[in-house]
Amino acid sequence: MQALSRAFRFYIDSFSGFRKEVWILAAVTFVNRAGTMVVPFLSLYLTQSMGFTLPQIGWVMSSFGLGSVVGSWLGGKLSDRIGFYAVMVGALLTSGLAFIGLQYVQGFWPFCAGVFVLMLLSDGFRPALFVAIRGYSKPENRTRAVTLLRLAINLGFSLGPAIGGLIITNLSYEGLFWVDGISCFAAAGLMLLALKPQRATEEEKAQAAMVTGSPYRDRPYLFFLFTSILITIPFLQYFSTVPVFYSEVHQLNEFSIGLLLGANGLLIFLLEMPLIKYCEIKGFSRFSILRFSVLLFALSFVVLNLFPVIAFLWVGIVLMTVGEMLNFPIMNRLALDRSDRGQPGAYMALFTISWSVAHIFGHTLGLNLIAYFGFTKTWWFFTAMLLLGTGMLYFAERMMKKGEVATSK
Repeated sequence: MQALSRAFRFYIDSFSGFRKEVWILAAVTFVNRAGTMVVPFLSLYLTQSMGFTLPQIGWVMSSFGLGSVVGSWLGGKLSDRIGFYAVMVGALLTSGLAFIGLQYVQGFWPFCAGVFVLMLLSDGFRPALFVAIRGYSKPENRTRAVTLLRLAINLGFSLGPAIGGLIITNLSYEGLFWVDGISCFAAAGLMLLALKPQRATEEEKAQAAMVTGSPYRDRPYLFFLFTSILITIPFLQYFSTVPVFYSEVHQLNEFSIGLLLGANGLLIFLLEMPLIKYCEIKGFSRFSILRFSVLLFALSFVVLNLFPVIAFLWVGIVLMTVGEMLNFPIMNRLALDRSDRGQPGAYMALFTISWSVAHIFGHTLGLNLIAYFGFTKTWWFFTAMLLLGTGMLYFAERMMKKGEVATSK
C-alpha cells in the first residue's frame, strides 16, 4: 500500500512546476486533437467510400504530407513575424472550415488538392505551438512541457479513434469531417477566451532578441532531422498501412481497429509523463533513450511477422507505444534546445517539416511496398530501416557534441 502511495505521489509530482499558460496550451491541444477522427480512418475511408486503390491512397497521403510541409514552413515564418498567437488561432479557424468542406470533394485529383489545402491551413499550428511552449516553459521543464502537450494530444487520440469507430458504425464517415471541423472551432474559442494575446506578445518580443542563426546552415541539426525522418517513416505505418493490415489480414472491423489505436493514446496518458520524469531523475543520456526507443519500434514490426495472431497485435501496439513515449519527447526537446541558436519559428518549422516529409514518402512507400511485395516483406523492410536509424543516431550525437565544443571555444 505504501509503495502504491509513493507511485501515486510520483505520478502527481511529474505534473508540477508548469506555468498556467502551458496548461492552457495543453487544453487547447486536447480539444483540437480529441476531434481529429478523420486521419486515423482516412485509408479505410478512401478504400471503402471513395473506391481508391492502395497506390492512389499513397498519393493522397503524399498530398497530406506536402501540404504539411508548406503549412509548417509558413507557420514558422509567420510565427517569427506576427507572433504565435495569431498563427495558432488562424490555423484552427481555417482548418475547421477545410475539414467540413473536404467531405464534399469527389474524385482522385480534387481530393489530393483538398487534402493539400487542409494540411497547409492546419499545420501552421504546429511550429507556432512549439514556439509558444518554448516561451512559456522553464528550460529545466522543457522536456516535460512537451510531454504534457503530447499527453493532451494522445489523450485526445485515445478518445478520437474509439468514438470515430462508433460514428462510422452508426452514422457514416461523413460525420467524422463535421466533428473534426467543430473541434477546431472549439479549440480556437478556448484559446481566445483563456490565453490573452498581450502575454503572448511579450514572450515573442523576448525571443526575438535572441541570436539569429539559421537552421538551414546548422549541419548537425539537419543530419539529426534526416535521421528522425528515417525513424518516423516506419512509425507512421501504424496510422496508415497497419490499420489496413488489421482489416485485411486479421479481419478486424473499424471499432476494433479504433480500440487498438486508442490503446496507444491511453497508455501514453497513463505512463509517459512519469516515465520521462524517471528518465530525468536517473540522468539517462538523451541519445541513449532515443536509440532504445527505435529498437522498440523495430521489435513491434518483428512481432507482427513472427506471431500472426490477434493477441500479438496488442503486443506490437505496446512495444510501439513505449518506444513512442521515449522517442518523441526527447526528439522535441533536442529540437527546442537547438532553437536557442536562432529564430525559434524557423528552427521549429524545420523540425515539423521533417515530420511532414516523412508523411510525404512514408505512406506512399508503405502502401506501394504492400501492393507489390505483401505485408510480411514490408514489415521486414521497415525493421531494417529502423536499425539503420539506430546507427545514425550515434553519428548525430557525435556531430552535435562536436558542434557544442566548437561553439564554446
